[in-house]
Amino acid sequence: MPTKALFELPMIMKKEMDALVRSGFYANKDEVSKDAFRVLLAVRPNLKIEAAVQLYKDKEVSLGKAAEIGGVSTVKFKDILADRGIIREIGSRNKKEFIEGLSLITELRK
Repeated sequence: MPTKALFELPMIMKKEMDALVRSGFYANKDEVSKDAFRVLLAVRPNLKIEAAVQLYKDKEVSLGKAAEIGGVSTVKFKDILADRGIIREIGSRNKKEFIEGLSLITELRK
């Protein structure tokens, strides 16, 4: 099922994409686009970091997932955030969850 384009390409690029699909190199235009994006990130790896930082700032991904997207360790990603002056928010449990956790720890220590 074809998807609606999120952006407009110059006519020559559309024709090139169509030619690649017709020639059998790709199954469809979506596959051409996905491959082009993968190549872009391979050639410009800094863009992976930029995307990961923005996704983290927008609270769309966790710290660990952002590090994975950026292709770096969690420790390195924390350093990147610190270098950019981005303060990490560390979630806390509500009182009920805290008490339940404390009770569990107490039971396990017996």
